[in-house]
Amino acid sequence: MQLIIAEKPSLARNIIAGIAKLQNNEMKKCNGYFEGGDYVVTWVFGHLFSLADIEDYSPSVSGKWEMDNLPCFPDEFKFNLKRNNKKEVDPGVKKQFNTIKYLCNRKDIDTIVNAGDSDREGEIIVRLCVRYALETRKRFVRLWLPDQTPETISQGLMEMKDETEYESLANEGFARTYIDWLYGVNLTRFATLKTGKLLRVGRVIVPIVKAIYDRDLEIRNFTPQKYYVISSHEKTNDEYVDLTSKTKFTKDELPKASEMCAKYNLQAANVTSVKTKKDTLNPPKLFSLSKLQSYLGKKYKMSMDDSLSTVQKLYEDGYVTYPRTNSEYLATAEQGKMKSIIANVAKIGYPVAFKFSKSIFDDSKIESHSALTPTYKIPDPKNLSEKEKQVYSTILRRFVAVFCSEDCLIERSEIKISVGDIEDFVLKGTVITQPGWTKFDDYTPKDKILPKLNKGDKVNINFVPVEKETTPPKHYTIETLNNYLKNPFKEDKASADESDDEDYKAIFEGLELGTEATRTGIIENACKSAYIMLKKDSYYILPDGEYLIESLSTLGIIMDKYKTSQMGQALKKVFRGEYSVDDSVKLAQGEIKEIFEKSKDAEPEKDTNIGLFGEVMGKCPLCESDVIRTRYGYGCTGYKEKGCKFSINKSICSRVISASNVKMLLATGKTSKIQGFVSKNGKSFDAVLKLSEGKVVFDFDK
Repeated sequence: MQLIIAEKPSLARNIIAGIAKLQNNEMKKCNGYFEGGDYVVTWVFGHLFSLADIEDYSPSVSGKWEMDNLPCFPDEFKFNLKRNNKKEVDPGVKKQFNTIKYLCNRKDIDTIVNAGDSDREGEIIVRLCVRYALETRKRFVRLWLPDQTPETISQGLMEMKDETEYESLANEGFARTYIDWLYGVNLTRFATLKTGKLLRVGRVIVPIVKAIYDRDLEIRNFTPQKYYVISSHEKTNDEYVDLTSKTKFTKDELPKASEMCAKYNLQAANVTSVKTKKDTLNPPKLFSLSKLQSYLGKKYKMSMDDSLSTVQKLYEDGYVTYPRTNSEYLATAEQGKMKSIIANVAKIGYPVAFKFSKSIFDDSKIESHSALTPTYKIPDPKNLSEKEKQVYSTILRRFVAVFCSEDCLIERSEIKISVGDIEDFVLKGTVITQPGWTKFDDYTPKDKILPKLNKGDKVNINFVPVEKETTPPKHYTIETLNNYLKNPFKEDKASADESDDEDYKAIFEGLELGTEATRTGIIENACKSAYIMLKKDSYYILPDGEYLIESLSTLGIIMDKYKTSQMGQALKKVFRGEYSVDDSVKLAQGEIKEIFEKSKDAEPEKDTNIGLFGEVMGKCPLCESDVIRTRYGYGCTGYKEKGCKFSINKSICSRVISASNVKMLLATGKTSKIQGFVSKNGKSFDAVLKLSEGKVVFDFDK
């Protein structure tokens, strides 16, 4: 008999439906599993196991977080059954694992089937259960499902491969889990103990928050600059013709702009060419998860968390394919499957027909899963929630657009107007002559409707200076943040027709920040941690997010896109077999070890170690109370009883003041010579700090 372990109860129910189709009999419900014919089906609730805490490797004497057991680099990573907030194993988790353990070791079970979600996370969820449950070796196979319809499941059960064929996927999954634990646990505790505020530090969450922080600071510090362009807005043949020169003038160059206008207005302006070309406008590509989330965020102001949970529900109900895909393409082997879906979509009135092209089918741009599409199973709209209707309709209509039997025909026009021999102006326009797929998917032509001009026509002009003002960059939206995270090293696309080869190369090399499967949850955690907020369709940094980024900078913790992408590339090397799991773990350990080494006392003049939160630095020069490290610097503990307000800022003139220098200042009245202060005009200087009448001042004589 075969034991199938599904990642969640909903998948187990769908597998049971697939088995019913395959062997034409019902399965008997038992305590925590179903059984019938050749199969036993049970389930987990997502992760039953989690990595052990630091205290499981190095117990804390105080029972609290402490620096003494940091950094923690386990020789072998341990997993425990998931615990609740009281650090006790959840009773439901324990009960279900015992059921799995009993079934794995039943003598009549000779094959165990991993039916985790078809990704690296689903791969290791079931593997961990089997690792800790199975007492004797048995055949271990994989059920890989692109969707959860009974037909796909029954077919998948007949085509299962040995689990060894998914070893590279599992290795990447375990490496990612270990590395994220190393960064998250070590650096979260380190930063929290140093600052006195819980700071959630993660390999991906920090560069995401930093991207939003950097953009918001850029907007906040933006100073608009006036400039001039020269433009003409005059009628020719009863239609306005707008011409704007490419030349720009600074706010101080108005006379120069006026002079240029006069020069242009002395010239004759003529239409030197008119070109019209009939063309076919190709539909957009099918959806990956992030592209779907970007679309839904823009159109319906739907958060990434809402869109993912909604499309996941549609997937579990069998209406759409596996959602956590990073591809917008289909595999060439799926042509038959697409033909059957197209036939069903045609039955509900959509004009669709199968077509094969490289913009739809491209194996080179698929890592694990093809693009999101509807399945042959079409829902009754009455049974869907409002959000489910929006998401399903979006996926369906994009599918219809891609396979629309009617082409979208357009006329592209280009008019060139020459102003003497000084400058040529090119006006471009597009007119849709046959709507085709645009009836089913949003499309807005970018070009303006052109005036009716013929070659040789004289164009009336009157160039004048027009004042403009530079605008700040825009806040990240769901769409622009997704684009940034998919390829953080690429400039914004200049054209929608630009090749996506660079994007897919970045994904396959591991340059992206996070993955389609993890990004949504990480961004949601950043929102729940009050680091960022989503308002309508835009992300904004919050005070706690600013504190996180600025504190990590002070502590010398560099978790930017470069560091995160470096680890992402290492994980892809694990997947390709170029690195072992241990190789990637050692790389992460080296990065973390370097951060801890830098936190130790350095040369006094260069030292930036701010000490630990609550650490006593010395005696207050005003009231003799203890001066301690506070959240924002160093302060006197006598402020409550004695009203003492003595304090030292954590940073003075952009230079972090180290704990060792503060201790020296309180003990002797002066610090050592400190390097790297920055004046208001941006110049760097070195100086000694001294106490003068209870205040900290510069002592340039020293």
